[in-house]
Amino acid sequence: MRSTGILLPVFSLPSDYGIGGFGRSAYEFVVFLSMCGQSYWQILPLGQTSYGDSPYQSPSAFAGNPYFIDPETVCGKGYVPKEALLSLTPADGNIDYGRLYRERNIFLRRAYLGFLENIPGDYYDFLRREEEWLTPYALFMVLKDRQGGGTFLDFDGETLKRENYDALCREYSREMDYYRFLQYEFSVEWDALHAYARSRGIKIIGDIPIYVSADSVDVWSNPEQFVLDADLRPKFIAGVPPDDFAADGQVWGNPLYDWEYMKRDGYSWWCRRMKRSLALYDKVRIDHFVGFSNYYSIPAGDETAARGEILPGPGYEFFATLREKLGKMDIIAEDLGMLRGGVEELLAATGFPGMRVLEFSFSGEDNPHDPKNYPKNCVAYTGTHDNPPFMGFWLKIPLERRRSLSRRFPRGYPHVCDRAVAYVMESEADTVIIPMQDYLRLGDEGRINAPAVLSDKNWSWVLPDDYARASVARRIINITDASGRRR
Repeated sequence: MRSTGILLPVFSLPSDYGIGGFGRSAYEFVVFLSMCGQSYWQILPLGQTSYGDSPYQSPSAFAGNPYFIDPETVCGKGYVPKEALLSLTPADGNIDYGRLYRERNIFLRRAYLGFLENIPGDYYDFLRREEEWLTPYALFMVLKDRQGGGTFLDFDGETLKRENYDALCREYSREMDYYRFLQYEFSVEWDALHAYARSRGIKIIGDIPIYVSADSVDVWSNPEQFVLDADLRPKFIAGVPPDDFAADGQVWGNPLYDWEYMKRDGYSWWCRRMKRSLALYDKVRIDHFVGFSNYYSIPAGDETAARGEILPGPGYEFFATLREKLGKMDIIAEDLGMLRGGVEELLAATGFPGMRVLEFSFSGEDNPHDPKNYPKNCVAYTGTHDNPPFMGFWLKIPLERRRSLSRRFPRGYPHVCDRAVAYVMESEADTVIIPMQDYLRLGDEGRINAPAVLSDKNWSWVLPDDYARASVARRIINITDASGRRR
C-alpha cells in the first residue's frame, strides 16, 4: 500500500514550557496527521540529550528524555500545584537548552516529591520490567550529578571497579529513585500518546543512532562491548573519511563496537536495545545503517579523519541473529553517505527498505535519488533532519539551474515546494515522509541540524503555532490524494 507521513521531532512541537513534549500539542499533531490522511509520524530519537543537545548523543541508549514529560500532565496528577507551571519559561523563538536545564530539573524534582506521596500501583511493575537497564542508568546519573555533570571518565578509580557496583547501588538508592521516577513518568506518558496515535490510524517511526556516546552508561556498564583501553577510554572512534564536502572527513568521537566480542556474546546488548526500540515504535529507522556493512575507524585523539581505516561490519549475520531472537523487525535503513560498499547486498539480504532523498538527486540522469528512479521498496524524502528545508536548499541553486531543474517537477501546483513534494509523492516508493517544514514552505529558518557544526541553532527549531491552518491542511490533503497515498 502506498503511504505517506510527516517528519517532525517531538522537541519541535509548540509548547508553553520551553520545549515540545508529550502533552496537548502532541495529541493535536496526531489529530492533524489523521485529518490530513497521513499514515506515519516520524520522529527523531527520544533519548536524553547531553552536551551539544543532540538526540544522537545520549547518556543512555535505553532511557527517555525527561524534557518530554508534560508539565500539565504532571500537575493533573497532583504531583505539583498549577502555580508551579509559572516557573517554566516559554520558548522565545527557538529552544533555549541552557534555560531548560536550569528550570526543568527544579520542576521535576518538585514533582518527584509529590509522586512519593501517592505512588501508582504499576510503578513497581515498571521497575521490575525495566530493571536491567534502569538501575545502571539511575546510578550513572547520580554519580554524574555528584561530580557536577562531568564525564564518567572523571569518576574515581573505585567507582569504575565492577566489584563496587552493588555497594554503590545500596549507597545511592534513594537518590537513584528520582531517575527511576523520571523514566516511569516518561514511559507512562509516551505509551498513552503512542496508543492514541494508533487509535487515530497513525504509526510512529522512531529513530536510533547506530553508535552510543563515549560518556554513556552503555560504555561504563558494558565496557566489554566496545573497543576500549584499560581506563575505559576509546582506542578508536567513529566518523567518516574525507570527501568533497569535508576535506578532513568527520570525527564523531563515538566508541566503536567490539563486533567480535558481540558475536561471541550473541549480540545480547543489541538484542536488548532493539527489543526496547521495537516496543517504543511501530517502525525503527536505524541511523548510519552502512556501518553494519563497513565502518570507519579513526585512532582516538586524532583531530581529523585522515588516518582512518575502513573495516568490515557484522553484516547479515547480525540481523539474522536479531531476527531469530526477536522475530519480525520493521526497520528502515538509513543507507546514505560514504562507505557504501556492500550495503546494497545487505539491504537485499535483509529486505529492509533504504532511503532516497530528493535534495541529493540533482546530478546525472541515473541518480538513484531522482524520484523517477526510486524502487518500490524504499522510503523517500524531500530532505532529512540533516538537510536544509527544501526551500532553503532550492534558493542556493543558481537561478538558471533552478529553471532547468524545475522542468522535471509536476505542474499544477502554485509553489516550488509543493511541486517538489508532489514529485516525490508520485514516485514508485512505497512510503514517503515529508518534513513538516516543506509543507510550510520554510527556508533555512526551519533547519533542524547542520551536521558537524556546533551551534545553539541545532535541535532548537519550534513549529509555528498556526501550522494547522486550513490552507496548510488543504495543501497536504490535495497532494496526498493526487498521489494515491491517502490513508
